[in-house]
Amino acid sequence: MFDAIAPRYDLLNRVLSAGLDQRWRQRAVDSLELASKAHVLDLCTGTADLAIAVAARHPGVDVTGVDFSGAMLRLGLKKLQAGSLASRVRLVRGDAASIPVAGNACDAATIAFGIRNVAEPERALAELFRVLRPGARLAILEFGQPRIPGIRTLYSWYFRYLLPAVGRMVSHHQSAYSYLPASVGTFPPPAEFARSIESHGFVAVQAVPLTFGIVYLYMARRK
Repeated sequence: MFDAIAPRYDLLNRVLSAGLDQRWRQRAVDSLELASKAHVLDLCTGTADLAIAVAARHPGVDVTGVDFSGAMLRLGLKKLQAGSLASRVRLVRGDAASIPVAGNACDAATIAFGIRNVAEPERALAELFRVLRPGARLAILEFGQPRIPGIRTLYSWYFRYLLPAVGRMVSHHQSAYSYLPASVGTFPPPAEFARSIESHGFVAVQAVPLTFGIVYLYMARRK
């Protein structure tokens, strides 16, 4: 599915989020508080938007982006080459349940809107703990539900009806953007997912609502 929608994935991210997806990624990057020469893992990197945001914000940092979709990674590589970032951002095809990175190798890790697409998110969290060094920071962006009742109702209508219709029209894929609201609906609530992160050995876990709770930024530190 992700291979099929890859050519129009970035466009739809900008259109369907009204450009807010870039602001959410910057919040995630800021939360990492990266030191110079840090090594960052961007899991479920897709077309490398978050990996690029990290590298652009921190010139001394290098990034490894891992994703299961070859088509997404090929587009990501073109973006890296166009931005002269290919020497600092390495893209690898791999499984989040078995991350192709050595243990204790990373100073920080990120996931943007990918953890709910992982077949076994608990294994992915365990793998993130394995590859991170003690004290390393974790930042996960994922969709949520707005907390204000009126906005929640309006957003629910948009998410269920308008977003899938626009997604189908632009991506020419019949099910991808119906899958999105369905997968968000089955993802654990913020407090429950925060407890899941904590259960894998992470500390200082926070679930911070962004844009009325449309998105949550989960922040944690490896002890």
